Amino acid sequence: MAEEAHSLAVFIDFENVALGAERPNVNGRRRRTTAAPKKPEPLDMKRILERLVEKGKIVSKRAYADWSRFGDYVGPMHELGIELTEIPVRGMTGKNSADIRLAVDAMELSHAKEHIDTFVIVSGDSDFTPLVSKLKENGKIVVGVGMRDSTSDLLAANCDEFIYYEDIGMTSSPSIGTTVPSKKKPAFQLLFETIEALQRENVGAMHSSLVKDTMRRKQPQFSESSYGYRSFSQMLEDAQQLGFITLRTDTRSGTYVVEGFSR
Repeated sequence: MAEEAHSLAVFIDFENVALGAERPNVNGRRRRTTAAPKKPEPLDMKRILERLVEKGKIVSKRAYADWSRFGDYVGPMHELGIELTEIPVRGMTGKNSADIRLAVDAMELSHAKEHIDTFVIVSGDSDFTPLVSKLKENGKIVVGVGMRDSTSDLLAANCDEFIYYEDIGMTSSPSIGTTVPSKKKPAFQLLFETIEALQRENVGAMHSSLVKDTMRRKQPQFSESSYGYRSFSQMLEDAQQLGFITLRTDTRSGTYVVEGFSR
């Protein structure tokens, strides 16, 4: 990710990913098992959005479904600021109506809003492969998100990047342990998640301003003063003193650059 944040538009084929969360196999049929079936975990859209804000600012979020079938999700989706587009039952509109509406809206936005440089397609459906190709022809970065077992290899291969839902939240950042006061642990956890995210996005130099901006995209309410720090630099210094991260001072700006984790 470049230091100048990307602008993202997120388009969600909700039925595809919600049903995919129930873990069908690649042919769309459930795995046969002699064990009692486990109740599937509901799709966590907040988890997906928190991963995507690591890439930049999300300026548009739209989801497409027959929402009468997914009533339990409507409230949480509204809370996340996602615009819900109603697609009536398939018998009334045809099998691919949601796909067509999503594709038309995405192409329309790609022409109308030149500042949006990254389009995210949350689906594993191969029918979106032509949309991905057209968006790339228009100079857009295309990121896909879907379930590992129900995502088309063709779709994943055509995106600039594809994120598997099951991989979101996996971390290799250091454990906070007992060295950090309990009041400060949420701030340190957010800091570690952000540094790991920027490393994942192959950022060249993690300037303190970039780290803080990314933390605020993940949690807009974040303020280092809430955790007893006079400045963000003081918080970084504390993390270094505790042995979690390594800092250096940029010779041109005089500000801190996070070099990575110390352990």
